[in-house]
Amino acid sequence: MRDARRGLEASILYAEEAEAVADAVRETLEAEGWRVEVCARGDEALRRLGEGERFDLLVVSYLLPGINGLELARRVRALPEVSRTPIIMLTASEVEPEARRAGVDAFLRKPRGVFSLAETAARLLERSGARN
Repeated sequence: MRDARRGLEASILYAEEAEAVADAVRETLEAEGWRVEVCARGDEALRRLGEGERFDLLVVSYLLPGINGLELARRVRALPEVSRTPIIMLTASEVEPEARRAGVDAFLRKPRGVFSLAETAARLLERSGARN
């Protein structure tokens, strides 16, 4: 889909266990014109990426079943095909230093971080050269 305001077409994989949070964030991002797929488990998100699915941006929570968001970010950074995909960690957990070391590009705290998520996503998408 195309975001008329920013001129970007992008696909986002959002890894979030809490269904209500996932729905709200998905709707926020889709309102920007982006395609969003939600995955409730960290290991499932990693499997999809490892099997060749491509996304322009990853948004991950810290607390995920299977593997947590830190481990997901570390493993994504080790996959050559997706290692440069921007990652936003959106969480209520106090793990920012660890998240930065794991390779996330932006760290947003729930619940307030949701308000700057679209702006942060747009900045990272533009910087990474998402389809214009």
